[in-house]
Amino acid sequence: MNLKTISTIGPAFVLFIALLLLWELFVSATHVSNQILPSPSNILQAFLRNWQIFLPHIQQTILETIIGIVVAIVIGIGTAVLLDTSIFIRRTLYPLLVTSQTIPIIALAPLLLIWLGFDIWSKVVVVTLFCYFPIAIAMSDGFSRIDPELLKLFRSMRASYIDTMRLLKFPSALPAFFSGLKIAVTYSITGAMVGEYVGAEKGLGVFIQTAANAYAISLVFATIFVTTFLSLLLFAIVSIVEKLLLPWHRK
Repeated sequence: MNLKTISTIGPAFVLFIALLLLWELFVSATHVSNQILPSPSNILQAFLRNWQIFLPHIQQTILETIIGIVVAIVIGIGTAVLLDTSIFIRRTLYPLLVTSQTIPIIALAPLLLIWLGFDIWSKVVVVTLFCYFPIAIAMSDGFSRIDPELLKLFRSMRASYIDTMRLLKFPSALPAFFSGLKIAVTYSITGAMVGEYVGAEKGLGVFIQTAANAYAISLVFATIFVTTFLSLLLFAIVSIVEKLLLPWHRK
């Protein structure tokens, strides 16, 4: 880890540790019941005591999330390419895409459960719905922001649409794509848990619901921390992949 990385994440890390210490001191000083607000140390102990129970639920949620993200990437890029094919298609579909985001996905989850059952695919669809929009819109905006002079150059060279997409538009839109993907992955774990919360056999959504019903508040908080960690991990992985694939953009 170099000095630049430390200077970037260091302040946020120090603030996070400070908040945890203040939380610990507050609970210790006020003697709040663990059934109301457990301390960070109590939450950590609860996780370590039950990590073997956590593990299959974490694995299930990660599996649903990864499949959902991959499907969202494929459909999102396909949608962006479709919007780029003509102004008429863009003017027709773009407002519908924006309007679709006004529909609460949590209201669709029970319908997906009825249509697709309790297996993994209803949860995958929920994750896809959470991740699809930011990817599609970011990629579409990336296509629309390409330098017009470069497009004129490709037209003057009689490049086909496929060649223009492959050599100019797609590489130029990759920074926008990764920006949208970073937003999408932060929602992905939550999307999987929403689907699990409505109906599933295992997963973090099922686990947190079971813990809440049993008034195991420490396990509820532990699940929240695990969810946060997984979301940050996915964000970090996407950032690393972006730096590896787009070193010119970083510079």
